[in-house]
Amino acid sequence: MVISAIATPEGQGGVAIIRMSGEGALGIARQMFSRKGELEPNRMYAGEIDGGDFRDFGFLVWFRAPVSFTGEDVAEFHCHGGREIARGILRRTVALGARLAERGEFTRRAFLNGKLTLSAAEGMAEMISATSEAQVRAGYQLYREKFSEEGRRLQSLIRTALASAEADLDFPEEDLASDALTVSAHAMSEIEASLSKLLATHELGRKTRQGVSVVLMGRPNAGKSSLFNALLGYDRAIVSDIAGTTRDTLEGEVVYRGVLFRLIDTAGLREGCDALESEGVRRAENAVRAADLIVYLKEEGDGVTLPVGTPVITVGAKCDLGRREGCDISVSAKTGERLDALLDLIYERGYGRETEGTLIVERHFHAVERAHSAAKAALDAMGRGLPAEIYAEELRRAYTALGEITGETASENIVDEIFSRFCVGK
Repeated sequence: MVISAIATPEGQGGVAIIRMSGEGALGIARQMFSRKGELEPNRMYAGEIDGGDFRDFGFLVWFRAPVSFTGEDVAEFHCHGGREIARGILRRTVALGARLAERGEFTRRAFLNGKLTLSAAEGMAEMISATSEAQVRAGYQLYREKFSEEGRRLQSLIRTALASAEADLDFPEEDLASDALTVSAHAMSEIEASLSKLLATHELGRKTRQGVSVVLMGRPNAGKSSLFNALLGYDRAIVSDIAGTTRDTLEGEVVYRGVLFRLIDTAGLREGCDALESEGVRRAENAVRAADLIVYLKEEGDGVTLPVGTPVITVGAKCDLGRREGCDISVSAKTGERLDALLDLIYERGYGRETEGTLIVERHFHAVERAHSAAKAALDAMGRGLPAEIYAEELRRAYTALGEITGETASENIVDEIFSRFCVGK
């Protein structure tokens, strides 16, 4: 069945694309296009597009199966980017036999036809929805099958270990137990180490995709709101000499060195304030507990207890009025002095160092976690000298978990959920 959808964003623009996929896509396109004669694949042709009640001058290009994104015949109209032009051409394709595509159906067909793995499809979705360059880079690594390649490599090692274990089970009279155990243990040690490295990228991957939560905290009038506005580059928070001006948490976003940082300005921490300000302090304390990084504006005589385990940058604010001792850095929101240096510190302590490897998404993390657990259980069974059928079952469990990454063993529910996140035209 031919599916059809507008592949470009809704609204006005220079160009709109209407995409069709499936056997018969070119036939529908030819009925709507003025150019006759031979149309070669992978070439763009200019001509009139019949939208039913109107015509538009544009282009037609088609891709012959299986050399296309979906693995099927694909035809695209490139027309002027008016909303009604695109909608009219789409309606015409449906009138001639196509049906409207569902969310992510083009990419789903590419997956079902073996044109890309499930993790590659997720990488594409990451790139499309990216809010920072770092997320684009992370998505591209997935899209280019880097993670799938590693998953397949580990599955190959598991097959080797499993073959040795099953040989021992099938031919006990050959006394293969010692050799089988050596081969299996060596493979599983490498698998367990590789999975541990993948799990270690989860936190950096979360920060890359969701942004780094940076909380500005300190006593009233420490200069938090002024610094907050200076880092954002615009006035988001009200600045006043009156203590307790900030009664709630305020949030703003800044992208620095390609990474998204979510800045949170909080109420000044003090005791003996009124009920409204007390609520602001409570929210500030909650934000601090959930932070990836704390920027603490330190003043003389401060005795604030900071959370254990959360990175902290101590800042001496208002350095234009005099520098403070015992701080990581002194800055001035008023003059902008050393703000870039502070942003560098925020990047280093809040984000770290971007890796060239794959950063796993949440679904992958849980699959790798299950595979890692099974690999450790298999190694434990081997070390305790348990029968081969015990660790063979753990090997199968690890293999199945890794297959969820590429889609080899993913359930229909997982596949449905992933492609439901896509837009209609992708």
